[in-house]
Amino acid sequence: MIRAIALDDEILALRIIENYAEKIENLSLEKTFNIQSDAQKYLNKFPVDLIFLDIEMPSKNGMDFYKNISQNTKVIFTTAYSEYAVDAFSINAIDYLLKPFSFERFKAAVEKVKINTETDEVTYLSIRADYKLHKINFNDILLIEGLDDYIQIHLIDHSKIIARSSMKSILEKLSEKDFVRVHRSYIVPVNNIKTIVNRNIHIGEFIIPIGETYKDTVMKILNR
Repeated sequence: MIRAIALDDEILALRIIENYAEKIENLSLEKTFNIQSDAQKYLNKFPVDLIFLDIEMPSKNGMDFYKNISQNTKVIFTTAYSEYAVDAFSINAIDYLLKPFSFERFKAAVEKVKINTETDEVTYLSIRADYKLHKINFNDILLIEGLDDYIQIHLIDHSKIIARSSMKSILEKLSEKDFVRVHRSYIVPVNNIKTIVNRNIHIGEFIIPIGETYKDTVMKILNR
């Protein structure tokens, strides 16, 4: 599912995008904004895969707005001005929709996002904690520990991030080839499984038990 938002100072333009988005499978238009500061606040809190973004707006230019987004969000520009096309593609825009655009043209742009997303290899975890959106490189994760309704992400620099999430939910956001659940309370990076003693995995100062349910999966990984 592609999680998207739209930002345009014209309400009618946002309604058209909403109408088109409802007709496309695997596209979820989470929010629409006509004020840049509201969109920025949302992006600071929630992960977004795609933004439909106008260029000519009363405050900041849409391209400048996109350049300042901290998370790795793809963009489709929606504008009435053709002269920005070259600049748009120079910052790796997925597509450039010139208003007024048809549903077929809109759908074709979204299809490009799907293809681009499928070929991208995700190397980081986006998660909200402490009222911020954290982007954590997979290589920086030592292990993940489940604590009732929360998870604790232990990082290799000995810091940790605590977030409200289930183990099942966090596992779905991780790369299957890079992470494995070894116990109902632990997920570990595959490359960190170096030593197993008496069915316990030793990672740094942590000793992690291998749960009965997960032992076959762990042994398959070790025997690759």
